[in-house]
Amino acid sequence: MIKDPKAQMKINTGFNMNKGVLMGLLIPFIGTGAGSACVFLLKKNMGESLQRALTGFASGVMTAASIWSLIIPAMEQSGYMGKLSFIPAVTGFWLGILFLLFLDSVIPHLHMYADKAEGPRSNLKKTTMMVLAVTLHNIPEGMAVGVVYAGFLSGNTSITAGGALALSLGIAIQNFPEGAIISMPLHSGGKSKVRAFVEGLLSGAVEPLGAALTILAASFVVPAMPYLLSFAAGAMIYVVVEELIPEMSAGEHSNTGVLAFSLGFTLMMVLDVALG
Repeated sequence: MIKDPKAQMKINTGFNMNKGVLMGLLIPFIGTGAGSACVFLLKKNMGESLQRALTGFASGVMTAASIWSLIIPAMEQSGYMGKLSFIPAVTGFWLGILFLLFLDSVIPHLHMYADKAEGPRSNLKKTTMMVLAVTLHNIPEGMAVGVVYAGFLSGNTSITAGGALALSLGIAIQNFPEGAIISMPLHSGGKSKVRAFVEGLLSGAVEPLGAALTILAASFVVPAMPYLLSFAAGAMIYVVVEELIPEMSAGEHSNTGVLAFSLGFTLMMVLDVALG
């Protein structure tokens, strides 16, 4: 039993901090699960207009998160470099772009409105490749949450608990429609509701795993934090430009996607400023 009140306070603070970090890592996964559960509540598949709106909303959240939660903190942490403080942000950003470009070329996947799969040839089913497409762009989201929490745990003053929570909530909000978009087509394609829910849920499992691994890696390379933050931003922007924006603009009435993008962007901006 610890008799020293100060020592006990440190233990309690560390325990509460660890609980907060664990919850922060799981919040985006919970968002995916909640969205996937829509397969139990809705009888019909989503209309194309609604899917475009939800995709636009998700892309707006990811774009704003890349700027306010990742790139700006990366440049702030490099402030000691003066006019050259952009170098870590630019370098990490391009490494993130190239990393997703590499994954895009080696993992077979199929985007929502595409007729032809991307990546190497495979005999995978269409629905499986759709799940892989969602899983692919969940990787940078998990990395983003992980690196922000790693920065917070390292005592970095430019990353607060509120700012890290804002990013987790923003990713969870945009994961909700993603979960529904993947699970409902799986069910309409012939899979049972339970299996469609499980596969939709598993598509988001890479996020807490990627976040945890990023935290472990970042703890050894704290000086590289600006590069890691901008790396996650570059990976997320790649997903937005390569996949989400084309999907939200497909077909007629693409202004729906633009308005949803703007709503997602402003919501994430508000969360980051209000909580950070």
